[in-house]
Amino acid sequence: MTDPDQPIALPEDPALAAAVLEIEAHVAGDGWDQPARLYALVDTAELVAQEPALAAAMAIDGPGDDGSFTPIEQDGLPPGQALEEALQSIAWPDSVSGCAAVIERLVLPPEADDDIPDDPTAAELFAREHPDRQEVRMVAGVTRAGASYCALRLRAHDDDQSVVDGTELVPGLLDLLHATLHDSPLDNP
Repeated sequence: MTDPDQPIALPEDPALAAAVLEIEAHVAGDGWDQPARLYALVDTAELVAQEPALAAAMAIDGPGDDGSFTPIEQDGLPPGQALEEALQSIAWPDSVSGCAAVIERLVLPPEADDDIPDDPTAAELFAREHPDRQEVRMVAGVTRAGASYCALRLRAHDDDQSVVDGTELVPGLLDLLHATLHDSPLDNP
């Protein structure tokens, strides 16, 4: 329960929060059972100044709010490669201010933790067959400045008013995304 005398906590980076929520709404329009997606977040004013043709093609007709981000979806992941694995080999060029990822996963209640098999294949089967499983779509975004923001949508509550958002909802995924912005570029950034 919230205290009416306490101010409502705002996200640490409202531009990142807006970009994450924009991505979540866009992906939600495509329905469920989607592959993982990866987005570069670029400063909208810089995009308009440096790539006017691309900005026009994306129907961006001005620099937007100061510090706003434009999400640019990247090519799909190689077939069979998990997003978490792919993120370990990604490094973004300096022109990318942040990045975001979208994944769908099965989640289990905490009381199921002790029963999950150690074998990854068996664990996946266990999760798919568990009666209390929930399907969730997670959108996580980060910036070079260290900000993070997430949005979660449960398939069982698939409406815009039920989206849960906050700064640290998917810490493991956020850590992987932060590493792509701060590690040395590999052969193909």
